[in-house]
Amino acid sequence: MHLLFDGDCVHESKLGVPAKMTERRIARRYDLALPVIIRIPVEKEISSHNGKTRDISTRGVYFMLDQDLSAGTEIDITLTLPSEVTRGSEVFVRAMGKVVRLEKKPENGSSRVGVAAVIERYEIIRNEPTAQ
Repeated sequence: MHLLFDGDCVHESKLGVPAKMTERRIARRYDLALPVIIRIPVEKEISSHNGKTRDISTRGVYFMLDQDLSAGTEIDITLTLPSEVTRGSEVFVRAMGKVVRLEKKPENGSSRVGVAAVIERYEIIRNEPTAQ
């Protein structure tokens, strides 16, 4: 087996052995299953879709949703950080982002879609979010 090391990156050898992937994320990712509300601001009727996060960072989020979205779709994200996470009162996070990847892998007969989104901006709200 021949692996070529380039810094912390392992490249594929000439023998066809797959290369080890390196972590490219800049921000630390947290494995948190939190309820999330997704709105698509460009829809004529702004409706909300409920989902659950799988992981989150200050730069991105991965969540499961019953609604099928398209890569490039702008989304409005609202999620709740429970008191167990904040070590105080619940905190609401409101973010604007964009879908970068979809994973359509039905699990246990579910039609849920995995959505990876980049967070373009966010704000932390310490009181109840207002419904729009």
